[in-house]
Amino acid sequence: MSLVLPAVLASSSPLRYDLLRAAGLDFKVAAAAGVEEIMDDSLSPPELTIHNARLKAHAVAGDYPDALVLAADTVVYLDGKPLGKPADLTDAARMLNKLSGRTHHVCTGVCLSSAGGMENREFHELTAVTFKPLTAAEIESYLAKVDVLDKAGAYAAQEHREIIIAGIEGSLSNVIGLPMERLLAELRRWEVTGEDDHRVN
Repeated sequence: MSLVLPAVLASSSPLRYDLLRAAGLDFKVAAAAGVEEIMDDSLSPPELTIHNARLKAHAVAGDYPDALVLAADTVVYLDGKPLGKPADLTDAARMLNKLSGRTHHVCTGVCLSSAGGMENREFHELTAVTFKPLTAAEIESYLAKVDVLDKAGAYAAQEHREIIIAGIEGSLSNVIGLPMERLLAELRRWEVTGEDDHRVN
């Protein structure tokens, strides 16, 4: 797939960048500095993640009016409540203990923005993740192997998931940070109106 418009990833996440590169997409990275994401229990997973993705996209889009800006927000949900990033390793162990032996959901909201934020396409993807029953020793072993302090839900599906995850129903890349299957489909349909008809092929 090739992008006709210049493309900008409004994220400093190396995982999201790597997912895009693996799909053959060349995105410039421009992190959305100064954006304060919200964590509001009253919003549904799609509403919350799309809201945060939109904030990130619009924080960058004005600086790149001729580019297609991609922003995303991923949240882990258990019992309908969002789990943020752990404050420390003790908090991470507490989160993994809560997820142990249960199925939770990962929601990623995506905002594709062009024309300086005037034209937007937004969507979300939901993936069900079932954890193995975990002992305290297994949780300790996982935390010793994986840096989880910047990860929602205190885990990373791309690293040593065999220790903690029993099964994934839906998109694995969505759990990592970008629902690539849905994103590629959306990019193929992306169209910016104007003097020229710019498309993502």
